[in-house]
Amino acid sequence: MPVPFAAPEAVPVTGWGRTAPTSALVLRPGSYEEAVRALAECGGRGAIARGLGRAYGDAAQNAGGAVLDMTGLDRIHEIDAVGGLVTCDAGVSLHRLMQVMLPLGWFVPVSPGTRYVTVGGAIGADIHGKNHHMSGSFSRHVRAIELLTGDGETRVATPEDEPDLFWATAGGMGLTGVILAATLQMLPVETSLMTVDTERATDLDDLMARLAADDHRYRYSVAWIDLLARGARTGRAVLTRGDHAPLEALPPRLRADPLAFRPASRLPAAPRFVPEGLLGRRSVGLFNEFWYRKAPRDQRGRLQKLAAFFHPLDGLPEWNRIYGRGGFVQYQFVVGYGQEEALRRIVRRIGSRRCPSFLAVLKRFGEADPGWLSFPMPGWTLALDLPATLPGLAAFLDELDDEVAAAGGRVYLAKDARMRPDVLARMYPRLDDFRELRSRYDPRRVITSDLARRLAV
Repeated sequence: MPVPFAAPEAVPVTGWGRTAPTSALVLRPGSYEEAVRALAECGGRGAIARGLGRAYGDAAQNAGGAVLDMTGLDRIHEIDAVGGLVTCDAGVSLHRLMQVMLPLGWFVPVSPGTRYVTVGGAIGADIHGKNHHMSGSFSRHVRAIELLTGDGETRVATPEDEPDLFWATAGGMGLTGVILAATLQMLPVETSLMTVDTERATDLDDLMARLAADDHRYRYSVAWIDLLARGARTGRAVLTRGDHAPLEALPPRLRADPLAFRPASRLPAAPRFVPEGLLGRRSVGLFNEFWYRKAPRDQRGRLQKLAAFFHPLDGLPEWNRIYGRGGFVQYQFVVGYGQEEALRRIVRRIGSRRCPSFLAVLKRFGEADPGWLSFPMPGWTLALDLPATLPGLAAFLDELDDEVAAAGGRVYLAKDARMRPDVLARMYPRLDDFRELRSRYDPRRVITSDLARRLAV
């Protein structure tokens, strides 16, 4: 007899930025058969898959319809400890993969700023990390996807046998189907520590010159950038780069268990109610000044835990609450190499407007990814957080969208909750191909989301 789903009535659902909440019937399938049934019975407003809710915008919301909470599908089916291949359900988190695979000498090939992301979500957003210039995005390391499409069929897509379906799904924001399982190629490592170099850059041009000159020497590279700095200090930054530490780099006390997973201790969750305006220009300005001066001018070879290097915010559960009830916007764009002046203009505009962002990072992307709606392309990517209650923010970001599009760049859909559909078409040249493929596999648009409706995808 079928097991009833866990949520019998509509509940509020929102993205990590907490800016555009809507209500949906949340169903939690515990098997592939239940996922098929949920899709068949989801009703006229359709359904969208959801993982751990770390998409910042409305990609995993479906107002008035169904949301499939895939975290109940969390089995690891098969591990090749010699070759580093793992087959698992879509609801398995990167945190769980690290727990299981690190002791065997394997690390996730691409990690974003949080390890609390599901494999299905990582593929749907085609996540990138500090190593894109070396390793590309997550889907480059996926060997096969098991996908439940809107017509009720379950298909296996690989880059070789079903390239259109595979690369439309990679970065397709869950709109080509419900990912049930995937096979991943992991990265071999000797230890669970990082060797890290840190240095300061005096301004944006100094930062870009350092990144362009030396990034090829590091697997991972990222810069925290002070977007409140102006004048000669515009774009000053702290640049952090590193690689997985080899066994010989560890002190004797750590060599007995070199692959132990050592996540940082978690602090108490951020308070549920935070005063509006806590992260204003003055407080963020003081933080930015402290953070820049605290960083070493030039430090080489420091050993650091994986969690501290990749996921420092994971130590503060529900850190998104610190922006207050109004939530926040995470804005990320990329412009190509040769468009450095566009990047300079945008950084100057953000500084002139005194936008209080303390989580701003600049990275370099490598070769473009094959995903039809994948975000990365060769160039410079800047991500920043902004309190959603800033006066005039929507109009300002619309202006930035237009400037990014005019420079041939694009905005990251996994972080978006406000972009206009006409701008989307200018940024993603394979959008019409994506729409046609959706119609082929899902003619009744069973699979849909708030993002899909807002952007007319």
